[in-house]
Amino acid sequence: PGMRERTLTVSSFGKSFGVTGWKVGWALGPAELVASVLKARQFVTFCGATPLQAAAAGALQVGADYFDRLAHEFQQRRDFLCQALTDCGFEVFVPAAGYFVMTDIAPLGEKGAMAFCERLPCEAGVAVIPAVPFYADPAEGRTLVRFAFCKSRDVLEEGVRRLRQHFGSQGGSRPLSCS
Repeated sequence: PGMRERTLTVSSFGKSFGVTGWKVGWALGPAELVASVLKARQFVTFCGATPLQAAAAGALQVGADYFDRLAHEFQQRRDFLCQALTDCGFEVFVPAAGYFVMTDIAPLGEKGAMAFCERLPCEAGVAVIPAVPFYADPAEGRTLVRFAFCKSRDVLEEGVRRLRQHFGSQGGSRPLSCS
């Protein structure tokens, strides 16, 4: 009770429509909350590009089946990537939502995510993000890395092929090193 009057929903087109960087979105809620967002926003962004706003308005016309299909496709991509990472020896934390899979690299014999993430593109041609910056205590995330599955299935398959080539199956990893 009372949440409707205190709830502000903020969203954007970036992930749902594959237009990261457009910076077009919305805020829904009670008028006084939306007005506060508008006051703050005026000091962050001068204006949104008119063609992007028109495209975003058109995107809002898609039916619910678009989002059902999108959710199904992302679940398939998530499951594909999680299984492949497990096969390569990563400890995988399967997400219930979102576009990212968090993994632990300790089972691969790795001690630090930052160094691992710096070397992996050189060695395997795959980029990942260290989780350390997401933690107040860096020691908590020191062996955690994040993979994204919001790419096309072809891109994911190529990334998995490279990871399997580098790590083998069941974590038969080679040490990473860039010379």
